[in-house]
Amino acid sequence: MKHLKNIRVALAILFFLPIFLYLIDFTGKLPMQMHALLKIQWIPALLSLNLVIIAILVVISLLFGRIYCSTICPLGIFQDISAWKSRFFSKKKKKFRYTYKKPQNILRYSILALTVLIFVFGSSFLVVQLDPYSIFGRIVSQLLRPLALFANNGVAAILSNMDNYSVFKVEQLSFVPVAFVITLFFFVLISIMSWFSGRLYCNTVCPVGTTLGLLSKLSVFRISINESSCNQCGACEKSCKSQCIDSDAMTVDQSRCVSCYNCLSVCKRSGVNYQFGYKKQKAEVSQTPADGSRRTFLLTSGAVISTLAFANAKTLTGQKEDATLTRTPIMPPGAGSIEHFNTKCTGCQLCVDKCPMQVLKPAVLQYGISGIMQPHLNFSTHIFCSFDCNICSSVCPTGALKEMPIEEKKLVQIGVAKFRKDKCIVAVDETDCGACSEHCPTQAVHMVPYKNGLTIPEVIENICIGCGGCESICPAKPYAAIYVEGNKTQIAANKPAEAEKFEKKIDDFGF
Repeated sequence: MKHLKNIRVALAILFFLPIFLYLIDFTGKLPMQMHALLKIQWIPALLSLNLVIIAILVVISLLFGRIYCSTICPLGIFQDISAWKSRFFSKKKKKFRYTYKKPQNILRYSILALTVLIFVFGSSFLVVQLDPYSIFGRIVSQLLRPLALFANNGVAAILSNMDNYSVFKVEQLSFVPVAFVITLFFFVLISIMSWFSGRLYCNTVCPVGTTLGLLSKLSVFRISINESSCNQCGACEKSCKSQCIDSDAMTVDQSRCVSCYNCLSVCKRSGVNYQFGYKKQKAEVSQTPADGSRRTFLLTSGAVISTLAFANAKTLTGQKEDATLTRTPIMPPGAGSIEHFNTKCTGCQLCVDKCPMQVLKPAVLQYGISGIMQPHLNFSTHIFCSFDCNICSSVCPTGALKEMPIEEKKLVQIGVAKFRKDKCIVAVDETDCGACSEHCPTQAVHMVPYKNGLTIPEVIENICIGCGGCESICPAKPYAAIYVEGNKTQIAANKPAEAEKFEKKIDDFGF
């Protein structure tokens, strides 16, 4: 039994490292198939209705307790790393530093009930904000990945001065201040909680942890204290990062135990066992209401998030305000309807990170308060949705984006180009242009006779796919003369009648 901890640590590393490296990878060298590891996370499996994965996770929890939290969940492992590193910065460097804490059941079950209730009534706001996998994805995407890019670009700059171009510079174009601030808030919060109190976030806030805690009460195998062997030395209690072992009462709160097996490795008298759980045991620890500090934490968290959400979205994202343009948000290809996308997407930022054009960005209020952090397309100079790319729908772990072959994706109309003649330089400056037409892969935007020998853009809406090629290249300042209006329900666009011309145009302009 003393080796169970080592086995658990090895499994945690096997799950954590590939997920971490895949999320932070900006080179595209890691195989795309690695996104399958993300589909075994609880919330993605539930939202995608992956019944096989759900059944496996339920069976594992009923057999071994919250082993998911200690080996599969990347945020749980992140907390373990934070808790482990903290002791090296302590003056006494204590290995045994935890003490038993009474469960904050009113708080944890209230958060779970509120999350489920809000989701049932059509809002995924709390699911998006509290899903542990998605929080970890955002930490990597918004905080750690930019640091990796900064380091890469620094090395690239140094090597280029030596005429060595083996490392190339990579631009970071998906930065959104609000997304960064919200992610930083959760990073600091969870880091502090795990630094001082181990798995406090898992056992107080996380709705997945609370749900698994309910299942773990029924687990077949569980940690228990052998009263005949235990001398109440407290070693197990002081090593329990879930702070769920009461050595004085010789009880273990099964709903908070994450099956880390630290207690087994430190007990020298075999007073702590991992065994068949359905035996006569002492009563579970009593439930106590949340103390003032927990209530303060919850209220403060809600206040911070709400304040950020209701701030002016366009100002915070750094976008210029165009008084004549009220744009429907543009969802990634495969989203279907806005209701389906907002319900299924957890804002994990995987599609944002993997988008080769970096056209996907975390939303602020584009979808409303419940869609904060969910991705939307944001066209800017030379950034558009690549015609021959379906990566975002291929890697989505929750089913928010329908996976589809590239030929089907080429006909998905995510939006429609809208032309504003009063801003076009052909009409305003009476000069030739046509950049939008040249960069349209379907020739939905084409040039028609205007006056004085000039031609001006015209849009055929039923063959437009809303890729943004026209908007991204439009030279009109300060606002583009052509822009894409998102579809609330994505439909199939018509294929251009002249297929040969269609394919030739794609080759000519890199689509």
